[in-house]
Amino acid sequence: MLASALLLVVSGACTDGAVAPTADAGLPTDSTVIAVGDTTAASPTDSAAPAPSDSTISPPDTMVPPPIDSSGSTGVDGPILDASFPAPGIVLGTYKIESALLGSVHTGTMHGGGLSTKNLLPLLASIRAKGGRVVLKLCNGRDSYVLNPDGTFSLTKWKALVDRFKVLNLEPYIADGTILGHYLIDEPHRPERWGKPIPQATIEAMAAHSKKLWPGMATFVRVVPSWLASAPVTYTHLDAGWTQYTKGKGDAAKWVAAEAAAAKSRGLGMVVGLNVLDGGDGSSRIPGWTRGMYAMSANEIRSYGSAILNQSYACAFYMWTYDGPYFGRADIKSAMAELSVKAKAHAKTSCRQ
Repeated sequence: MLASALLLVVSGACTDGAVAPTADAGLPTDSTVIAVGDTTAASPTDSAAPAPSDSTISPPDTMVPPPIDSSGSTGVDGPILDASFPAPGIVLGTYKIESALLGSVHTGTMHGGGLSTKNLLPLLASIRAKGGRVVLKLCNGRDSYVLNPDGTFSLTKWKALVDRFKVLNLEPYIADGTILGHYLIDEPHRPERWGKPIPQATIEAMAAHSKKLWPGMATFVRVVPSWLASAPVTYTHLDAGWTQYTKGKGDAAKWVAAEAAAAKSRGLGMVVGLNVLDGGDGSSRIPGWTRGMYAMSANEIRSYGSAILNQSYACAFYMWTYDGPYFGRADIKSAMAELSVKAKAHAKTSCRQ
């Protein structure tokens, strides 16, 4: 159950030994041990609910192994993908799923907190070996790493964290499609998270900085395209918005169609997905990561996921987030295998519009 996985996260957090920096502390170096709690992962919805603080225990955004399923199943089956690119259709990814678990069903992952110049290239090599794809969040995990003393977003700190990786040769992994793109920041629209919303113009400036370092790497921001389209900003360097469905957003087909229209209106691509751990309607009776929330049932995954994958404009499909016991359930594995078939049959759509 998800509750048991959360206990494992709490246990790991207590023994990690890392201390999160204060707002005016120095940026982490490659020798810094990154704490497991990543607040960017802890608030997966596009709602206006208060964001958790750095002291909140949240699913880890590190590269530690996923929780062990007592049933003995890894939750992911099938042969590895052909390592040649482009792969068929669009990626079916899951936040923080380990490269060892990538295969014929789960074809992509997302990694952020814990990345360093020492471990990134080995990680990319392991993902390439499985024929997988990855989205990288290069500014580390916790929001506190990129905050000013007054709690607002610091573009200067963000750039310093991203700049650490310019010493690495990422070009081969960009060129062959192993790196799907750069996840710039999470939920910039939420004042609860950043003191005040991060302006759309700042998002474009972040994308421009990323493109200066890696011209061929797509740039993503995890916020609904409709928010990006609400400001009179010309997006030259930002490639795509990113949003994920929860039951509270109403009809899935209508929701994704509206967001696709907003993305098209500003020349942006669109990453879509499901919040499988917190976005259910309660019919699964599986407690979510957040108190009062529920994980999606297999039928919900099929229904919502199929509606979203019917949107031809979607360029990638990602789920929040990997949990061994949940992903190891036979009914969930079956539903995700069905979505993977649909993702492979999806029209090849570029995130770079």
